[in-house]
Amino acid sequence: MDYCAKAESELGGAVTGAMQIGVYGAGYLGTVVSACLADFGTPVLCCHPDSSRLVEMAQGIVPFHEKNLSEVIKRNVRCGRLSYSTDVESFAHKAQIIFLAEDTPQHLTDLALGIARAAAKPPILSIVTPAPVGSASALEQRLKQASLRATIVSQPMFFTPGCAMEDFNWPDRIILGGSSNDAVLVLKQIFHSLVMRGVPVIVTNHETAELIRQAGTAFLATKISFINEIANLCERVNADAVSLSLALGLDKRIAPRCLQPGAGMGGLFAESDMDSLAELARQKGTILKVLGAAREVNQALADQVVDKISRYAQSVENKQVALLGLAFKPNTNSIAGSSSIRLAKILIANGARIRAYDPVAIPEARGELNGTVDYCETPYAAVEGGDALVVGTGWPEFRALDFARIKKLLRRPLIIDTKNLLDSGRLRAMGFEYVGIGR
Repeated sequence: MDYCAKAESELGGAVTGAMQIGVYGAGYLGTVVSACLADFGTPVLCCHPDSSRLVEMAQGIVPFHEKNLSEVIKRNVRCGRLSYSTDVESFAHKAQIIFLAEDTPQHLTDLALGIARAAAKPPILSIVTPAPVGSASALEQRLKQASLRATIVSQPMFFTPGCAMEDFNWPDRIILGGSSNDAVLVLKQIFHSLVMRGVPVIVTNHETAELIRQAGTAFLATKISFINEIANLCERVNADAVSLSLALGLDKRIAPRCLQPGAGMGGLFAESDMDSLAELARQKGTILKVLGAAREVNQALADQVVDKISRYAQSVENKQVALLGLAFKPNTNSIAGSSSIRLAKILIANGARIRAYDPVAIPEARGELNGTVDYCETPYAAVEGGDALVVGTGWPEFRALDFARIKKLLRRPLIIDTKNLLDSGRLRAMGFEYVGIGR
């Protein structure tokens, strides 16, 4: 099928209602991708069998905190560009280009086969779901064995929870893996506004596209672990890790993003990406020593922070600790891989009592910490009577807290800032014991 000609005739440089685009998935990826594609002016049909979930989505009710997402969904539903369906067969029959965007790959093969069977014409299936290396090629083989036709494209997308809308609309690059030039041209048309803005498009094979995602996560983990190890050295030689990371980041060979010391790396897909990459290496008879070391450093960081708290507070046993922030990063309610959650668990295991506050992540933390933490409605309630205040997530609003009031509420004016978020000079001048990372 000549998708290129079809794109030129139906799209004409911008996607129109003539070509129906589908997104399968109602989790994090499916919700973000369907909303953002519709915001391009594209008619988008989002499909998932959970009817109650889709009813909520159509009302802009999403089960996670993502800046501006609810407003984008409501706007596009109101304009008729974004619609929802639980009927997979009807969805497959209507949509010519389908983004497979579930958060996990367990049902990827069965889903693709079902769509190919129900499709009126061979569809383009773009795999956004994080999948192990070799998944797309294996899917093509399964389609061939079943005498079904579909064009498979591997299209990893890179979203940071809390910034997903910006990441979709201003990506660093677009990755397209596959062997069909026609399908690549169609996808370039869908992302026409980004391509015209100069966003690089990397066209490669399936395996490279799949590996790019996992290698990117692994490199990021390595970068974060490296700066945290250097921060540990800084504390021993009277150096300042904040100034050091700034200087390193200004080196064009290194770049500044994710080069700040803290209590570790987290994220929605981080651990699964690294697990998959390590398993792939093991299966192929090689060992990724740098990745293994980076993960080891990352896992040990929370223990090091607890040791630091114990040192300054003369043990954490029977001490009340105020923990500000539970999400793995600001502007999200995701606690996936949260260093703050790891920190809370280790403190509790060492006999501490935790009073915690987070602007949006308390419901998620309740399920993870199983009633072992007292949750507070304000940061001031969390710090009242505390033997130490620990900044676990870098929410910008924590900088604007009334620290004169906090000093009166704390039993001891000790602040452990695992994100180097606060103004250390000002707090020390106010009489706080301020302890950062690598400072």
